[in-house]
Amino acid sequence: MPKKGKTTTGPRGSRNEFLSKGVERLSRSASYSRKGKWAVKNKKAVVKTVAAKPVITKTLKNGQTRVISKKTPRWYPAEDVKRPLPSRKANARPTRLRSSLTPGTVVILLAGRFRGKRAVFLKQLASGLLLVSGPYKVNGVPLRRVNQAYVIATSTKVDISGIKVDDKFNDDYFKKPKAEKKKKTEAEFFAEPEKKKPIDKARADDQKAFDAGLIKAVNAVPQLAEYLGARFTLKRSDFPHEIRF
Repeated sequence: MPKKGKTTTGPRGSRNEFLSKGVERLSRSASYSRKGKWAVKNKKAVVKTVAAKPVITKTLKNGQTRVISKKTPRWYPAEDVKRPLPSRKANARPTRLRSSLTPGTVVILLAGRFRGKRAVFLKQLASGLLLVSGPYKVNGVPLRRVNQAYVIATSTKVDISGIKVDDKFNDDYFKKPKAEKKKKTEAEFFAEPEKKKPIDKARADDQKAFDAGLIKAVNAVPQLAEYLGARFTLKRSDFPHEIRF
């Protein structure tokens, strides 16, 4: 540590000296001003080229033109604008099908309005969902999409090799049309609830045409129709981990 009042660096010494341990006589800005580097700081400054902004003009009624300058917004949103976070789920890889699910496998539905009922697995759709059918005449389960996480695959199978599943039975076939949102009036709000819309006749015809071949395959196996029509339930003495489906 240099002594009080002594210069430190350079052959000529520093213009700044220590008043006490760690305390210099001149501040950083005062020392910079004395060195004179500020005078030659921008001597070799490089001129930056700035792209010219497009000029917006407006023609007035009297024929003159006026340059319109874009004003910066006076206010800004108090909350940050939400941006979607990157997700690994947004990919185009198809859902892997479980090895126990093959076309013709009888599955038990575990969720939805048909939970507890059995259905026949037909194929996997592009979205990864399963296309199943009861058939409808046997247990009331129509052609519908089911997530494979909510089904139990059984060892019972139906030979559907002779049944052709049309390509029209895809994800777009089961999408509901978007209804227009209208603000209800006071009379409509207190009116009686609307009746359920009837099932589309084209959908009903497709169901009958497809179930015709599926019912023949089901009737070819003894007691299979009764098995599909029975609801799956568990009693108090039944343990799911010990059941062989």
